[in-house]
Amino acid sequence: MEVQIKKMKNIKEKKDQLVEELQEMHEKVTELEKIVVRDNQRERELQQSDEKLQKFIEGIAYIITEIVEIRDPYLRGHHQRVSKLAIAIAQEMKLPQDKIEGVKIASLVHDVGKVNLPTEIVSKPSALFEVEFNLLKNHPRIGYEILKKVDFPWPIAEIVFQHQEKIDGSGYPRGLKGAEILIEAKILGVANVVEAMSSYKSYRPALSIDEALTEISKYKNILFDPEVVDACLGLFKEKGFKFE
Repeated sequence: MEVQIKKMKNIKEKKDQLVEELQEMHEKVTELEKIVVRDNQRERELQQSDEKLQKFIEGIAYIITEIVEIRDPYLRGHHQRVSKLAIAIAQEMKLPQDKIEGVKIASLVHDVGKVNLPTEIVSKPSALFEVEFNLLKNHPRIGYEILKKVDFPWPIAEIVFQHQEKIDGSGYPRGLKGAEILIEAKILGVANVVEAMSSYKSYRPALSIDEALTEISKYKNILFDPEVVDACLGLFKEKGFKFE
């Protein structure tokens, strides 16, 4: 009888211990659930902050675009169209989202260095003389000097600095070649050329999109990155891309 009582007592003790352990386990799970809820809330708040920052940066980029385009009426809408094409090329090439965002912002502000040029050069109704063109060729450097003061989440200043470079080293202002040029700058360079060639200028009529595409095809792997050119051609010829 005494042995049986001891066994029952041991069973009760083990049961109580098990109940206690289960209770502790439940409390820990509950605490973990609270932590997960807090973390999810923080993540949502961070995401909202990122979205607000993105919209703020885009707003500043559009303001810069307006300032540049006011000085040259022939640039009206140029930066938005370049940005649209550059984004589409980057997406077609399946670049990471952060690079696509960098392409978007850099495309909108790539001509900011022109604010330092005399108005008579920026909006000249005829082709530039050599000395004037040499001044114009410095606008990527000026844009870099302006934009490097801003701590963007992407290398915007460097993309702008490089957007007139060519893969054979014949571009400006530094004569960079091939892999020395950021992929974002290569994309911006092609988008900029296609849009500029297909837009009306005071000193020449607009070329057709087909003529612009023929030009980048002609200089594929010479002036322009072949992967970027192929993506651009595919957008227009296979996916029906159009400038608005």
